[in-house]
Amino acid sequence: MLNVDFVLLYVDSPTASVAFYTDLLGRPPVEASPTFAMFAMDSGLMLGLWARHTVEPRAEVPPASSEIAFVVPDPDAVRSTCAGWAARGLPIVQEPTAMDFGHTFVALDPDGHRLRVFAPNGH
Repeated sequence: MLNVDFVLLYVDSPTASVAFYTDLLGRPPVEASPTFAMFAMDSGLMLGLWARHTVEPRAEVPPASSEIAFVVPDPDAVRSTCAGWAARGLPIVQEPTAMDFGHTFVALDPDGHRLRVFAPNGH
């Protein structure tokens, strides 16, 4: 059985994205260079930020074509996280709302990648 171990986002500026994700995640990267950075999550997942112009083979992926999801315990946590991120200046493109899978909102990172926070139904 295969596991998903790494998620890579193509970014314009790894330095700017490292500052953003260090603040957002509350942890520094475990690896950082001018073209790449890696964050280790408590779950074991690794989040990589790769300079778009150095990806090999060249990736023809439009900006903002990916989404990272963060699970929180309940709708109150969705609303409070949204308020906190809005206060930090993150663009909120979907206000807290109920959807088929649970209560959610969506913000954007500096490259336009979607950051979804949600509380699954039944939690």
